[in-house]
Amino acid sequence: MVKYSIIIPVYNEELVVRETYKRLKAVMEQTDGLYELLFVNDGSKDKTIDILKELSVRDETVKYLDFSRNFGHQIAITAGMDYAAGEAVVIIDADLQDPPELILEMIQKWKEGYEVVYAKRTKRKGETFFKKQTAHLFYRVLRASTEIDIPLDTGDFRLIDRKVCDQLVSMKERSRFVRGLVSWVGFKQTAIEYERDERLAGETKYPLKKMLRFSMDGITSFSYKPLKLASILGIFLSFSSVIWMFIVLYLKLFTESTVTGWSSLLMTMLFFNGVVLVMLGVIGEYIGRIYDEAKDRPLYILQDSRRVERESEKVSRYAKY
Repeated sequence: MVKYSIIIPVYNEELVVRETYKRLKAVMEQTDGLYELLFVNDGSKDKTIDILKELSVRDETVKYLDFSRNFGHQIAITAGMDYAAGEAVVIIDADLQDPPELILEMIQKWKEGYEVVYAKRTKRKGETFFKKQTAHLFYRVLRASTEIDIPLDTGDFRLIDRKVCDQLVSMKERSRFVRGLVSWVGFKQTAIEYERDERLAGETKYPLKKMLRFSMDGITSFSYKPLKLASILGIFLSFSSVIWMFIVLYLKLFTESTVTGWSSLLMTMLFFNGVVLVMLGVIGEYIGRIYDEAKDRPLYILQDSRRVERESEKVSRYAKY
């Protein structure tokens, strides 16, 4: 029986995937049980899948899932959890910014009784000042926006127990924010601190556009505060407009001064209309998520797989080509 499952989402990682395999292999050979290296190819357009097929032929511990197109990093992690067979499941990216050697420490914490062991970054090497600051801001805005205790400065690099994995598999929502879901399910959790390395090769798969989408998924999946804030702002502006109406009437009826000029009126209208549009945009984000859930399409589509045995018995959110 498989004791450890390592989930590795990959997207256009032909320059690094062999080295990732070597380092993971070296680490897992030091463990005390059977293991599987489950690569999830998220619609790569380079030779990543060819390399994975080659590795799986040579090494029976290597397994892979091959998506029909790019479905996204969080969906790739979800697919890995659907098929992972281990008693302990580790999630790690293929770019080697997160050191595979840390898995041994995670396993030790798991044996001590912890059901979630997440890696907390104390330093981020090789990243721009802009990315560091926006990441710093995102985690703190997320924490302030939700009642769930999501640890600061943590990614998806973590170990989860079989019971935690099963709970995550049973969740049917489509806008997946895995690190938030792991915090939501609870269980006994602890952190291991580390310094994040530079990417070994290639380029980041999270440009600004994807980071903004990811941030929005995180906030709207775990908080209704943006909706509450829109309501409070709407009430405040309505109250302010009533006061302004009485001021205008007073000036018109009891003084000789009148409010003249279209500029002040236009500025007021633009301000209020802008606020209304912002509130509608916030509401639209939540409605869009309801729409996605209602369509009930497969979360991902597999066009190929190798040596995977376990399929989710609790949910059916994938389709096979």
